[in-house]
Amino acid sequence: LNTNFGRAGSVRMRDLQNPHPSSAFLNLIGFVSRRELGSIDGVPQISLEDALSSQEVEVAYICTESSSHEDYIRWVFHLKPSKEGHLSRKVLHEEHVELLMEEFAFLKKEVVGKDLLKGSLLFTAGPLEEERFGFPAFSGISRLTWLVSLFGELSLVSATLEQRKEDQYMKMTVCLETENKRPLSWIEEKGPGLKRNRYLSFHFKSGSLENVPNVGVNKNIFLKDQNIFVQKLLGQFSEKELAAEKKRILHCLGLAEEIRKHCCPEK
Repeated sequence: LNTNFGRAGSVRMRDLQNPHPSSAFLNLIGFVSRRELGSIDGVPQISLEDALSSQEVEVAYICTESSSHEDYIRWVFHLKPSKEGHLSRKVLHEEHVELLMEEFAFLKKEVVGKDLLKGSLLFTAGPLEEERFGFPAFSGISRLTWLVSLFGELSLVSATLEQRKEDQYMKMTVCLETENKRPLSWIEEKGPGLKRNRYLSFHFKSGSLENVPNVGVNKNIFLKDQNIFVQKLLGQFSEKELAAEKKRILHCLGLAEEIRKHCCPEK
């Protein structure tokens, strides 16, 4: 296993070392980090070059800031040959733990069968470095994924970006439209003193939903994601399920890029 060790990496290592059904299919060989850490809980640190060239390493977890994902994925896919057997095909799994949260499960049940009139989703948090985590439409793509997963494919109406770099403040305002021409707004606002929170408002013909009640702690969402990853490695996902997931991911990435171009046409 190849993982750049940090908070996300530590959770992944914990789940791989604990006895879970999905962990039984994966043997933790080592971790990669830009820091010199030696070993952690008996797991040795290895170099990226050794991880890519080793015949033992068949699976890589990439746990880094967003801006480096593409490079690491290209290295893994281009430099690691596929091995014969049950892992002979290459599987790229994109983590979407936001879809495994209790809040999203609640929203999914609330939205099913209802006719949306209009809606909004505001996310607030402290400052985030664009250089490391990407343009706000990409660093906040989990919120866009929520909207697409709840209401289907969306089209962009307008997008604006307000920035005061000297104050570490940013506000991106996006106006979207459902296939039935219902308006949805998505706002990402980040700056000093802003607490990490979601504020949503969905209005339906049958009533309104203003924010999500306390639906409990999000338990083991990274382990749930690992279970999905292993199922894909073992070929237990249908082609229909994989195609639907790929379509959703590419649609969200395409929308995020379209938003970026609207906000920063010169880039």
